[in-house]
This record gives sequence, structure tokens and C-alpha cells, in this order.
Amino acid sequence: MAHAAGRGKRRKGNEKAPKELKVAIHELTEALGIRKTLRQYDVITSWEVIVGAAVAKVATPVRLDNGILFVHVANAPWRAELSMRRMEILGKIQAYTGTRVVREIRFR
Repeated sequence: MAHAAGRGKRRKGNEKAPKELKVAIHELTEALGIRKTLRQYDVITSWEVIVGAAVAKVATPVRLDNGILFVHVANAPWRAELSMRRMEILGKIQAYTGTRVVREIRFR
């Protein structure tokens, strides 16, 4: 039985090998200029993973604007507690994202 034309042929020297999906997505988001926005979105959507369930129950990220994360806190005692733990939480965010997409946190 004869093979269909073009099947089983090797790539020519000028054809590119396929990229890993991770690499292709990184390149695409960079080219589109949305990489930073996706990192910011990741902080908001992964909040509970980053800070833990107890904090996530009383503190909700509202928006991220110019590197400042605004977080709504349920009550004054928790707001005071989280304000004291600001640097710890900031470190967790930076460790999770691998970037400094968040430079400051404001608890409201």
C-alpha cells in the first residue's frame, strides 16, 4: 500500500521544531503586552492559596493599581493584624508570582 504524499517526511532544515506550550504562552503574553496584567490577575484569583484560608475569609483583594494591592478587610482588629503582617504577606505574594508585581498593600 502506498503512503499518502508528504506523510512520514522529515522536517527541512529551515522549519522550526515545536515549542513547549509553557514557552509559547510566555512568548505570546509578552508579545501581546499582557504578561503584567496576567500576573496581577493571578494575585487576585490565587489570594486564598497565597495567604491561607483564615486570612482569605476576612480579607478580600479588591484591585491592583500601579503595584499597590488594595484589600478589603472585614473588621478593624483584622485590619490591624494584617497591617502588622504586611511584609510577610507581601513576601508570600512575591514568592508565589516570582515577581514584584505587588510592591505595597493597603488594607481598608
